[in-house]
Amino acid sequence: MSLKDILVISGQSGLFKYVSKGKATIIVENMIDRRRTGIPSTAKISMLNDIAVFTEKEELPLREVLKKIQSKENGGAAISHKSPDTELRQYFEAVLPDYDKDRVYLSDIRKVLMWYNALLDLGITDFEPDTPETPDTPDTPDTPDTQQAQ
Repeated sequence: MSLKDILVISGQSGLFKYVSKGKATIIVENMIDRRRTGIPSTAKISMLNDIAVFTEKEELPLREVLKKIQSKENGGAAISHKSPDTELRQYFEAVLPDYDKDRVYLSDIRKVLMWYNALLDLGITDFEPDTPETPDTPDTPDTPDTQQAQ
């Protein structure tokens, strides 16, 4: 499962995966407790793959931030999202020194750390971007058969 398959829903805690579409609702499944829920189709839903973190220079895709946390922790868990505010800010600054302190709120830091630890618990540790499948191409171009000897 890749980050493009994982949803976050405004006003709901946790990570979700898309199940189906209902009448004026979207059916999602909580990835932690496997409970299915109907979410109004007007709710703000984002894929983890589409989320980015503001830095002083650019917006850094969430997958890059998750890779930085993974590297810092050698593949282990990050600090708890329930840690004291000062610890969370110090930790995030150690992971991403140039994050924009004016536009990245403490609640954003908590979400990123919560998502990272939840993904780790689910066994999702590949934060590489999805690469489109390319058809197999032979090393030499196909040439039409020449005249066959009779």
